[in-house]
Amino acid sequence: MRILNQTRNTVLADNAILANTVISGMVGLLKHRSLPDGEGMLITPCRSIHMFFMKFAIDVVFINRKNIVVGLVRNIQPFRISPYFWRASAGIELPPGTIDKTKTQLGDQINY
Repeated sequence: MRILNQTRNTVLADNAILANTVISGMVGLLKHRSLPDGEGMLITPCRSIHMFFMKFAIDVVFINRKNIVVGLVRNIQPFRISPYFWRASAGIELPPGTIDKTKTQLGDQINY
């Protein structure tokens, strides 16, 4: 799936996969060795992520039910836990640097 920041007219991911079950959400990107530019994972439901046993850093964009950005985590490193975003309903895991490159900000509208 393609994930767009409609507010900034930028592409967050050209090739994102959906993790919408408890198992797929918990496993997430654990099987990956890296996350190439243009790829990502939309995890729903999601209000926080963990980086236990991950092999690389990522950016995470948290969105609410209306697909509005309610949280941003840049370059979260392996073996860390993100803040908990109470208003979030989904998290979009992206390659590090994507938030800054796409100029994504709180309040932006995301479409997928």
